[in-house]
Amino acid sequence: MLSYFQAAVMGLLQGVTELFPVSSLGHSVIFPTLFGWSNLVKAQANPESFFLAFLVGLHLATATALLIFYRKEWVRITLGFFSSLRYRRIQSPDERLAWLLITATIPTGALALIFEHFFRTFFSKPLYAALFLMVNGIVLFVGEALSRRSAAAKSVGSSPEVLTSPDLTSTEANLTQIKFRDAALMGTFQTGALLAGISRSGISLVGGLVCKLNHQDAARFSFLMATPIILLAGLYKIPSDLLGHNGDGIRMQILVGSLVAFVAAYFSVSFLDRYFRNKTSTPYAIYSLIAGGVAFVWLLLSRSTF
Repeated sequence: MLSYFQAAVMGLLQGVTELFPVSSLGHSVIFPTLFGWSNLVKAQANPESFFLAFLVGLHLATATALLIFYRKEWVRITLGFFSSLRYRRIQSPDERLAWLLITATIPTGALALIFEHFFRTFFSKPLYAALFLMVNGIVLFVGEALSRRSAAAKSVGSSPEVLTSPDLTSTEANLTQIKFRDAALMGTFQTGALLAGISRSGISLVGGLVCKLNHQDAARFSFLMATPIILLAGLYKIPSDLLGHNGDGIRMQILVGSLVAFVAAYFSVSFLDRYFRNKTSTPYAIYSLIAGGVAFVWLLLSRSTF
């Protein structure tokens, strides 16, 4: 089954790697294998597994941490959404940001409903996760190259006028200038996280860089965009997994893991929100390549493909 120690370790792993651009799903597959917890890895491909119920709890905890950290933003976004419905308009910055996030969420949600079971069944093996973790590193490097090119082009051009509001920070004001087609593109990028080893926050960040956002704006939109996806996915699975028979016998372990995941996620997003103000994802690209490569070779040599 699942011990309290395993629950705490996996909660810490989820809370950190869900937000750092290094793939929580990939680490949740690879690390248990390295620890000799292969029963947890095998359980992920089983739709009746206790481990899936455990992961639902961890995802809900992570989403809650994001909601609390960005609580001021989400209050304005929610009010903006209902205001746009009431007056049948998309006029204010908050109204626009609300619909940008909805636009970004639609492709991710739709593709996840269709393909999640397929990817979880066929690509949840540790060897695949290690391979895609290396791909994640390459994608981050490509994103950084595109960002440098975009920055060079902007340095010889003029800055566009930005909507202003006394309640908005400069980053939030910049986010309201995102085009709807770019929001849809970033949401489509996020579906890459269905593959174990591809980071949700990382691929979303790259999507933002492709759309010529700076790192701070791309990271902020990535975290805001991830919140409803993680939350809705968790809520959708509560009846079948968390409250169903899959969660029988491990609900205290779920509580322990979720508390650890919540604390880890809160401190992670607090750090990353500051980090991307003037730094890049290059260190995480290097980590992904090295960690994925080492894990891939180790798994091949030990024949631990499960």
